[in-house]
Amino acid sequence: MYTLLIILLVLDSLVLGAVILLQSGKGGGLAAMGGGASTDTFLGGRQAVTILTTMSWWCGGIFLGLSLLLAGMSTRGGQTRSVIEGQIEAPSPLAPQPLPLNVDPQTPPPQGGN
Repeated sequence: MYTLLIILLVLDSLVLGAVILLQSGKGGGLAAMGGGASTDTFLGGRQAVTILTTMSWWCGGIFLGLSLLLAGMSTRGGQTRSVIEGQIEAPSPLAPQPLPLNVDPQTPPPQGGN
């Protein structure tokens, strides 16, 4: 299910990018605001809604919804949070070590060398 949603998200992002690039410029951006190109309204007049505008809104909404759904699904998984936590094994309980039977109290303990 997760892989299918990832594939849908990638396809939606490709369609969204193509739809946005196919739209023509409106000519009412920040450059037109300072020059007095449209003095009747603050951000220009209302443009006609085309099929590309509608598709960009729909694709953007689908992209947002799929992204939120996938983010929620990824945090609820039973996977480990990091690679290091997945590699660390649980420590085994220490077993009591038997004491050596032939211990002479006069002999010094062995030195920890190579």
